Amino acid sequence: MSSVNSEPVSFDFSVAICTYNGEKRLPDVLECLLQQTHIDGLNWEVIVVDNNSTDGTASVVDAFRAKWPEQVPLRYAFEAKQGASFARHHAVKIARSPLIGFLDDDNLPSPVWIEQAYQFGQAHPQAGAYGSRIWGQFESNPPPDFERISAFLALTDRGPDPLLYKPSQKILPPSAGLVTRRQVWLDHVPAQPVLSGRTHKSMLTGEDLESILHIQRAGWEIWYNPQMEVEHKIPRGRLERCYLISFFRGIGLSRHRTRTLSFPIWCRPLVMPVYVINDLRKIMYQVLKYRRMVFTNTVAACEMTLYCYSLVSPLYLWQRSLRQALQKAKS
Repeated sequence: MSSVNSEPVSFDFSVAICTYNGEKRLPDVLECLLQQTHIDGLNWEVIVVDNNSTDGTASVVDAFRAKWPEQVPLRYAFEAKQGASFARHHAVKIARSPLIGFLDDDNLPSPVWIEQAYQFGQAHPQAGAYGSRIWGQFESNPPPDFERISAFLALTDRGPDPLLYKPSQKILPPSAGLVTRRQVWLDHVPAQPVLSGRTHKSMLTGEDLESILHIQRAGWEIWYNPQMEVEHKIPRGRLERCYLISFFRGIGLSRHRTRTLSFPIWCRPLVMPVYVINDLRKIMYQVLKYRRMVFTNTVAACEMTLYCYSLVSPLYLWQRSLRQALQKAKS
């Protein structure tokens, strides 16, 4: 584990909001940040990273500056490269504090989120990153048995006590509500990841797990902090079957990367057959358990989609990597 560089910083905490076309969602997040309490004496800043938006995201930031407290900078940055991983890396590079808290533009932090995030970082110096307790705020009723897949939508409730994510458990927090140490991220998270995040052209996801896995592999601890509470606004469209199936297809296709990254390079070919057998087992079990409902029940169909696309994930990512290499060679 590398040590954190002692570079001069001017703030104690940075909040980074990465957004794409967040004109309508961003105001609620900024209002929550205006209502933060118990932060007297804490120097903090807010960075809105506009990930190539085509709406009025920039004008929203300008409008909020008129009522924003002078002692808390509200900064705007533009990242033209599409993908959440690029936006987050941009935020980390320009942040002026050792701790950075990520919020998506549909995350509403509690009034003590910044205080609890900062205090946890001070109390756990070996924590390279730590996640929030995230509740769902649903615009419409989720499908039956939604709790089976809720964690994939960044809803995280692991109880009222702090929890250390052990590498052997293969469980990590989502990037929504995540806090990381700036220098740890810069030291270990590559600027050009394999997984870049969902875009308007692709639902391939997993970029948040890839980043956190790099930090965990370097020897830093990853924690869950229940005192950092966040409400995740989930609109009606994201609970519809069509969106969910597409979403789980993207998770499945990214799984080879997130499954094997924690293993040494030499070991990865050896664990691949184990994952293939496990995916086949889950597919067979799903068919036997649900029969026709595996296609008609939304949650069962999401699980089946995840298992099937996890199975083909190694081939998909290999073909994707080959295409990118050929395109780069041509250019």
